Amino acid sequence: MTEKTKLIAPRLPRGFEDRTPGDIAAVGAMIDTIRQVYERYGFDPVETPLLEFTETLGKFLPDTDRPNAGVFSLQDDDEQWMSLRYDLTAPLARYFAENFETLPKPYRSYRQGYVFRNEKPGPGRFRQFMQFDADTVGAASPEADAEMCMMMADVMDALGLSGQYIVRVNNRKVLDGVLATAGVSSEGQKLTVLRAIDKLDKFGPEGVRLLLGAGRKDESGDFTKGAGLTEDQIAPLLAYVASGEPAPGVARGSNAHVVSTINALAGLIGGSATGLEGVQELASIFGLVQAGGFADRVVLDPSVVRGLEYYTGPVFEIELTFKVQNEKGQDVVFGSVGGGGRYDGLVSRFRREPVPATGFSIGVSRLASALKLTGNLNAAEPVGPVVVLVMDKDQTPAYQAMVAELRRAGIRAEMFLGNTKNFGKQVAYADKRNAPAVIIEGSQEREQGILQVKDLVAGKQAAAAITDNAEWKAARPGQFEIKREDLVTAIQTLLSQP
Repeated sequence: MTEKTKLIAPRLPRGFEDRTPGDIAAVGAMIDTIRQVYERYGFDPVETPLLEFTETLGKFLPDTDRPNAGVFSLQDDDEQWMSLRYDLTAPLARYFAENFETLPKPYRSYRQGYVFRNEKPGPGRFRQFMQFDADTVGAASPEADAEMCMMMADVMDALGLSGQYIVRVNNRKVLDGVLATAGVSSEGQKLTVLRAIDKLDKFGPEGVRLLLGAGRKDESGDFTKGAGLTEDQIAPLLAYVASGEPAPGVARGSNAHVVSTINALAGLIGGSATGLEGVQELASIFGLVQAGGFADRVVLDPSVVRGLEYYTGPVFEIELTFKVQNEKGQDVVFGSVGGGGRYDGLVSRFRREPVPATGFSIGVSRLASALKLTGNLNAAEPVGPVVVLVMDKDQTPAYQAMVAELRRAGIRAEMFLGNTKNFGKQVAYADKRNAPAVIIEGSQEREQGILQVKDLVAGKQAAAAITDNAEWKAARPGQFEIKREDLVTAIQTLLSQP
């Protein structure tokens, strides 16, 4: 007896997802809206490949076997290591440096595409996800950073999220100045401090205090080791974090709030020249933000840190402010859907002269989830094609002619290509395709020069119960008769109805 061939189990790797036509259409509409805002601001598209040389990406380098710390990598036949991009910014830096002589300066571009992270997947955490970036390369002024913040706000408004978000802005130079004042100098300790400050929304000031000191034990008993700072070192850092809170009666984002925060930051940086430069940049950014009428949407928040190490100045983050329930059933703020900042050192990895740059990235998948929750994302299946049923196999040329007429008129259409003559199964197929209508021409219709049009939108519920031709003739749900020569006009009229 011949052993049966072993079948392969159809499995999707963890951290990846399939997308349905409805998902694709909904995200496509969202991306079109974002693109329109970017282009209104004068940005042009550019596209870079999924693979880059690993050294180009910069953050991850090959080890003895393969570069596997966070990226998916392979070795080419010339022994060059390549990696799937983990963001869209490093490839842009390479593209700008490679085409430096021909590109305009500043160079303003946007990119959209998938990025890949070789990390442990989890709820809402994928190994492949989409980002949509905009960057200005070659502009060192705070005006470029202010423009990014204002464009982020306009994107959120265009997507229907007005009043449900804020763009939070800070400057890493100010934080560096405060760290210097607090006597935090080692890189490892700085990183721990940044992580602690980034937890302010989650743990509050007291939680941050514990993480800056010996450490913090959570409700489950797990202990997180802290930065090990003394109380004298912790005090200016907590004052820094609290400096963004408006005084009673002062509106967040108002001129009074911005002025008081900037004055407080200036008092915390001591004699740090870097910190002073950061304070001055923030003052310039918010002068422009207020002049542009964005004061209620773009706010100064010293607790914004941003994770990537290459940020060198202003950093910003889009936070959605409405509440959702977490896995424990607790109400929490939805949180960040994108962010960015100034990265003046990234392009300079490829060129000797300094090349300033600023930009931001929107997490498309996370933003789509937010829009779905707020009812601003239509994830319904897109309308399918009009289906011409095959009632008589010997008449397929005539049916194909109908399909061709509809297509020439710009109407999505197809002839049923299955191997069944069963009327009910053909209608069921059209239903599953989300077809707006089916066209029926049997022998009687052909003799009379007419067609039957079955409106599946109007008759969808009844159509599910139809099993044979006799039952269809008795019920005829959502069905009407037209002359053969009126096919295109009749379908156009049907599709124009709401």
